[in-house]
Amino acid sequence: MERAGNNTGNMVRKAVSVAWPAVMESFFVVLAGMIDTMMVSAMGPYAVSAVGLTVQPKFIGLTLFFGINVAVSALIARRKGEQRQERANEVLMTAMALSLAITAAVTVLFTAFAPWMMELSGSNADTHEAAVEYFRIIMGGTVFNVITMVINSAQRGSGNTKLSMITNLTSSVVNVIFNYLLIEGHLGFPAWGIRGAAIATVLGTVVSAGMALFSLFQHGSYVSIPLIRSRKIRATWQSAKSIWHIAYTTSLENIAARVGFLATALIAARLGTEEFAAHNVGMNLLSLGFSFADGMQVAAVALTGESLGAGRREEAKRYGSICQRIGLAISLALSVLLFFGGRWFFSLYFQEPHILEMGTLISRYTMVIVLLQISQIIFGGCLRAAGDVRYTLIAATVSIALIRTAVTVLLVTVLHLGLDGVWIGILADQASRFIMMALRFRQGKWVDMKI
Repeated sequence: MERAGNNTGNMVRKAVSVAWPAVMESFFVVLAGMIDTMMVSAMGPYAVSAVGLTVQPKFIGLTLFFGINVAVSALIARRKGEQRQERANEVLMTAMALSLAITAAVTVLFTAFAPWMMELSGSNADTHEAAVEYFRIIMGGTVFNVITMVINSAQRGSGNTKLSMITNLTSSVVNVIFNYLLIEGHLGFPAWGIRGAAIATVLGTVVSAGMALFSLFQHGSYVSIPLIRSRKIRATWQSAKSIWHIAYTTSLENIAARVGFLATALIAARLGTEEFAAHNVGMNLLSLGFSFADGMQVAAVALTGESLGAGRREEAKRYGSICQRIGLAISLALSVLLFFGGRWFFSLYFQEPHILEMGTLISRYTMVIVLLQISQIIFGGCLRAAGDVRYTLIAATVSIALIRTAVTVLLVTVLHLGLDGVWIGILADQASRFIMMALRFRQGKWVDMKI
């Protein structure tokens, strides 16, 4: 009994050591986005709405890359557990080749069709031109973001979560500095407004891409350019098939999610510029919960993937449960903070009393949503690490694209509940996903899958 207790304690410590850099990484990325929005909000609610219009189309453009990154982390964690370092580096090379080829197509298409995409996202006369300009600059710099994402995913899969934290923290700092210089024009820099915010974001990704590439040359890195060169490791069709097996279903899952998110954003945008501005800040607040969930998910993928690769199935289940319990503790703390500090948070963006009332309303929904959000994301990470991606696709399609959209449409357009209807729709989505992911995880069949 004492040995089991000691072993559990060791597993908790290992989970925390892997998770905390990933949690901080995600937190700083979200924090930079919040500060970005906060700095833009000085130009008025229209600017917050304009930037908010670009969020879902940008993530749709990154959908395939998110799928590839999940595959990279899962496969490299599994290969590490199997003690097959060359195959792990082969996965990285293949993922990078695939990602760069897709990046070229995505960049051209999304910059060319930016006006149409912003109209589809619900832009109004006062937000359209600013949203188009911001979106084109952001998508034009996609290649730097993609390079960082692929390398960081490989490093996370090998258990090196500190690198991702450092690169993204540095990127966030660069972003904030150039926001200060370029939005309102300080220290002799031009006052470019929303254009300056977009350029600052891209400059941050340039720096992070350089740091990520440099990490592949560091001594002791499990994924390594010197190793790739010395052993002449190349991209292969076999690795491409393994990546695609996970990536395409994960990408479809992300597309289903983005359809639901976009539908919600469209409905919120039609409530008015001020309502949509408050909604976007609320989504930033919800992203704070996601940042902690994403960090814990990174730990769950790395630890369960490595355990499954080594054939330790019960250990994989225990790591998943440990990560979920840590995530639940975080979500409870966040919920308390939201209860007491929700209105204060919105006051950082707005001074208008009626918008602050909207913010208080949104923060009440958010404090409940985070309790479900963090746990379901961690459960989903365990399932994806094992290769159970078809189930996560079905769960996302049902909960986000169907339940979330249907509930939001009914409550807003039929029952005219306004922002209440929008956020009840989000709550319905998170509750249904939590139930589906938790049930699948506890059934335990996911540990028997091969990737």
